[in-house]
Amino acid sequence: QVDLVESGGGSVQAGGSVRLSCAASGYTGRSYCMAWFRQAPGKEREGVAGILSFGTTRYSDAAKGRFTISKDDSQNTLYLQMNSLQPEDTAVYYCAARSLACGWYLLLDASAFGYWGQGTQVTVSS
Repeated sequence: QVDLVESGGGSVQAGGSVRLSCAASGYTGRSYCMAWFRQAPGKEREGVAGILSFGTTRYSDAAKGRFTISKDDSQNTLYLQMNSLQPEDTAVYYCAARSLACGWYLLLDASAFGYWGQGTQVTVSS
């Protein structure tokens, strides 16, 4: 069982920055891949950024150039640094982990992830 707890959400003005954290517990080893997803009201959950166990990353088109995913294996923590935020980035952001074999092509596929955090709200005002 893997437990994921997100933190760092909040309200910010357009152009601002937010850093999300996801503390993971309940697993050993570093074979997991992890990712950030988001869901805005009335919309489907979408992949934002993902990272493989050895560090390869993948970003959605909306996130490229503005968001950075990273992890600290010593702290079992995943991060998402979000810069130049816009109102359309307003959503609940979820951390997810996958314990099975993971490829780059799966990193933005919500159906590939079996472990989810409770989500943290990010609201960007214009």
